[in-house]
Amino acid sequence: MSDYAMGGVLSIEYKDKLWRLVAFLSKSLNEIERNYKIHDKEMLVIIRGLENWRHLLEGACSKFKIWTDHKNLEYFMKMQKLNCRQA
Repeated sequence: MSDYAMGGVLSIEYKDKLWRLVAFLSKSLNEIERNYKIHDKEMLVIIRGLENWRHLLEGACSKFKIWTDHKNLEYFMKMQKLNCRQA
């Protein structure tokens, strides 16, 4: 991830335990996206990848995992305690 572009890969693990590339995503960030905080940029890559590869993932015979090396995104993977705010 940089301040100007994002990228991601879709890989599959074969029976020989080696990972092979299925698809690659590379896209420039627009002016608004360049101002996002880093964790929002990382989440944007995940969302764009899921949108782009939806046709491949929906028909998959097995579950898929999303891997990221960004620690701040671990927050989104844990159950959150939500507040009940009254207006």
